[in-house]
Amino acid sequence: MKPTLRSRTLTTAFMFVVAVYVLLPVWWLLVSATKSGGDLFDTPALWFGEINLGTNVGRLMEQDGGVYPRWLINTVIYSVGGAVGATVVSAMAGYALSKYPFRGRGAVFAVIMFAVLIPVPLLGLPLYLLLTQLGLLNTMWGVLLPSMVSPFGVYLARVYADAAVPTDLLEAGRLDGAGELRIFFTVAVRLMAPALVTLFLFQFVAIWNNFFLPMIVLNDEKLWPVTLGLVKWNSLRTGFYRDMVITGAFVSVIPVILAFIGLQRFWKADLAAGSVKV
Repeated sequence: MKPTLRSRTLTTAFMFVVAVYVLLPVWWLLVSATKSGGDLFDTPALWFGEINLGTNVGRLMEQDGGVYPRWLINTVIYSVGGAVGATVVSAMAGYALSKYPFRGRGAVFAVIMFAVLIPVPLLGLPLYLLLTQLGLLNTMWGVLLPSMVSPFGVYLARVYADAAVPTDLLEAGRLDGAGELRIFFTVAVRLMAPALVTLFLFQFVAIWNNFFLPMIVLNDEKLWPVTLGLVKWNSLRTGFYRDMVITGAFVSVIPVILAFIGLQRFWKADLAAGSVKV
């Protein structure tokens, strides 16, 4: 059935409203990051005043002894390390659940699906006690290791492996004498690449924006990510830090945007390659 002019118009209008809803806060953040502390309230909220972005960024990098760059580096370490680890672990677990029959496989997958539904705050106390027993409180590993576990990632990898990795191809590799690890990394990973890129992006953004886990694990300010640091500055409730919080939030968004732009090319290429193979 061909869409009518009215349905196309309504769809376009709805998408426009959604785009405005999503982009308006980003636009406000960009505009506000260019203003001085006084201009934040003396100029229109959604339009530029005197451009002070360079000055604001310079002050941000020097604030409190230059702690913001340290927070930014910590965030990159947590996000990249956690996302890479979660992608590898989820890919292996999902592939194993998809291609290796064993007793209790359905029960294991059911437990993983149940874990997806558990609210993260419910895991706060058990995770805190576990990290205390392991001696990982107030360490980078206390943030990195939990970030490498993604039940949703295992689910996504298992579903994609079911659809994209032919069992006959794996059997052919075994007949040629290839080991299981070689088959996984040379065959399965390539076929699962679109899902793995998606998983990496989801996990990267989730860790980058994570506040709860660092809050319960880290006490040392030098180990904090950007989210925790900005909340601390914002809690001071002084005009001196207000523009620093806004500029810091703007700077912290840039790596996420660059990650999406950089990986989108590989994502689209992998999807196109997969469609040609099919």
